[in-house]
Amino acid sequence: MELKVDNLSVKISKNRTLMGTHAASEAATCLKRLLEEKETTNIIFAAAPSQNELLDALSKTEGIDWRRVNAFHMDEYIGLDKDAPQGFGNFLREHIFSKVPFRTVFYLNGQADNIQEACQEYTDLLLNYPADIVFMGIGENGHIAFNDPHVADFQDPYLVKIVDLDEKCRQQQVNDGCFSSIAKVPTHALTLTIPALYRTGYIFCMVPGKTKAWAVNETLTGAVSPRCPASILRNHPHATLYIDNDSSSIFMLK
Repeated sequence: MELKVDNLSVKISKNRTLMGTHAASEAATCLKRLLEEKETTNIIFAAAPSQNELLDALSKTEGIDWRRVNAFHMDEYIGLDKDAPQGFGNFLREHIFSKVPFRTVFYLNGQADNIQEACQEYTDLLLNYPADIVFMGIGENGHIAFNDPHVADFQDPYLVKIVDLDEKCRQQQVNDGCFSSIAKVPTHALTLTIPALYRTGYIFCMVPGKTKAWAVNETLTGAVSPRCPASILRNHPHATLYIDNDSSSIFMLK
């Protein structure tokens, strides 16, 4: 099922596997077209279980010249051990960065001695390599990247910043099986801001699961407001939201 909410294309699949493969197919078509038009392309990746099916299908797609693709990731915990499996860079290395031959992979450094300098260095990279595509999800509280409602700013002057994580966001990391308890979830992170994500040419947003039903419904039916940061996707000219029967369950009742 497909529909449009403001500018946002919404595509509903029966389950998350079909959702991921559908998104990967359309994303691959977009990426191949960009590579016909440009010498290199730049992609921002989210690290979350919601991306698993997309990343798996995308890594197996034939005909993509990954040697002309630069990769970024959109957020990272501050202070987590470099080799911690919960690290978003480590997640992406396992699920996509090590599976295809990227031109370059640029990692956010959550272990930097000077986190502000790390933000500026990544900002400079984003300016030098403007993103063509972003693959993202939506958090249970409606966040995109680590822009939780209390820190989300649609007019943010920064492209990368330090944020504190709200309780619902941290609890989601436990719900996703990434941490055994909320006490073990870091309280601060680096994140690409909403303008950094919004300025990307194409957005592919994958949001499966019943725990995301409120966020999906708020994204599609609530006000376009930082109260639900993902609602800004409704204004983007080339954004697609991929959801399944579980995550669309509240929205489809209306």
